[in-house]
Amino acid sequence: MGKKKNEIIKVIPLGGVGEIGKNMTVIEVDQEIFVVDAGLMFPENEMLGIDTVIPDISYLIENKERVKGIFLTHGHEDAIGALGYVLKKVKAPVYGTKLTIALAKMRLREENVKDEVKYYTVHSDSKLRFEGVDVTFFRTTHSIPDSLGVAILTSEGAIVHTGEFKFDQAAKGFYEPDIGKMAQLGRNGVFMLLSDSTEAERPGHTTSESVVAGQLSDAFHSAKGRVIVASFASNLVRIQQVFDAAYENGRKVAISGRSLQRVNDIAIKLGYLNVKEDVLISLQEISEYPDHKVVILTTGVQGEPIEALQKMAKGANKHVKIKQNDTVLLTATPSPGLELLMAKTVNLLYRAGATVLTGDRKVHVSGHGFQEDLKFMLNIMKPRFFVPIQGEYRMLKSHAKLAVQTGVPEENIYIPEKGDVIEYKNNKLRVTSKVSAGNVLIDGIGVGDVGNIVLRDRKLLSQDGIFIVVITLSKKAKKIVSGPEIISRGFVYVRESEKLMDESTKLVTDIVEKNMAGESFEWASIKQDVRDQLNTFLFERTKRRPMILPIIMEV
Repeated sequence: MGKKKNEIIKVIPLGGVGEIGKNMTVIEVDQEIFVVDAGLMFPENEMLGIDTVIPDISYLIENKERVKGIFLTHGHEDAIGALGYVLKKVKAPVYGTKLTIALAKMRLREENVKDEVKYYTVHSDSKLRFEGVDVTFFRTTHSIPDSLGVAILTSEGAIVHTGEFKFDQAAKGFYEPDIGKMAQLGRNGVFMLLSDSTEAERPGHTTSESVVAGQLSDAFHSAKGRVIVASFASNLVRIQQVFDAAYENGRKVAISGRSLQRVNDIAIKLGYLNVKEDVLISLQEISEYPDHKVVILTTGVQGEPIEALQKMAKGANKHVKIKQNDTVLLTATPSPGLELLMAKTVNLLYRAGATVLTGDRKVHVSGHGFQEDLKFMLNIMKPRFFVPIQGEYRMLKSHAKLAVQTGVPEENIYIPEKGDVIEYKNNKLRVTSKVSAGNVLIDGIGVGDVGNIVLRDRKLLSQDGIFIVVITLSKKAKKIVSGPEIISRGFVYVRESEKLMDESTKLVTDIVEKNMAGESFEWASIKQDVRDQLNTFLFERTKRRPMILPIIMEV
């Protein structure tokens, strides 16, 4: 319990609700603000040209003096990916386990964040004391070691954020969950549980990683040629299994992908990956070994392995090209929106002569708990209030139903939207207001400078192309000196549309001459007339609406 009576308790999800990724939750107790996770999300299909998406942190910037710490639950991109952007605006200490902090530091170096950041390494037995609350932690099982749940101890009871978790009876070492600590929190009284909902729609228990280990070893043994394994760079449990299976079957492992190599180096250095001697070789060395002795472990840009495989299948990868007798193991679930890319990639792999093994062969299992795991967490914690987080709305809804089944009263469950201020007042949990929340889009080095209008323009350009009209006028003589010259890109093929181009040129000439015939004329009104009339004309003729850009110059 907290040291004194807490007057104000608020929970504000800034990301990770109604979506997959971009996890960020603000927990406010009196005047102290605690941030759990600072993640990114990979762009959806309609976000043309966008590299990554991070949460809107306007609320944190406005209250930056009150932020006491950023607590990282684990080292995946959806938990640490936005940390660099946050720390540029909000100077706050960062708390996490040894591996999580090492991966966060690596990211900040890549992003060139030069500001002095205070890092504090915590573990399952750590207890931090703040002015109004204490903060403790508990180990969880996830697809990356050193994952934690966070408990903020208030006078009303603990606010528990599970992080991303599952329960695996065979989990050992760095992956073993601290069930005793979870149960102790439940006995002491959990005021509010914020729990991972990613797999809340799937019945049963998550399959044990030990099943995958066996299947991988079998696949390595029966493969006639090379084995190519596609995995997320930070899925260390899978990477360890690949090294183990390779050693058992007398194969060498070569790593393809910069992000995978960097994560791998950190994990080996810190002792989170155990690689037997002489198992690792470089990509340049694979030609020195017979195919049945080689495993290639690959990932892609930003840890997305599907693109890397596609390059291999097309022969566009410098070191590895898919060939007959290759066996490809897809040990990754595509991010939302990338399912079509996955299907196309599998087709390309088969065309190139490979055998493809996917999730149905149990070469991959989820890092998130299914329904029985989620109910187990609810039963251990016995929360007074429940807020499902980390998942799309249907997943949050499904998780809320599970909470009712375990005995949480329906009126004590709240399904949040991004930016909702969920406040505890008069023994009730209710949304009292809303703060600025949403997507901040990152394109190149630009952060937030691409908004809905720019995306709308990109979409328009991708669908119907662009139609540029260039005219040079003499204002004094009130006549067209040159042009109109028409440039079309992505709209029609000019050589086969000469009649349309001629009619467009004549229309523009008539509009300009009509405008100049008056006593006075303005460039803005000429441009608007050209846009409006040309838009109507082109739509009548082609049923397309290209972006029309009139450029008027004066001599």
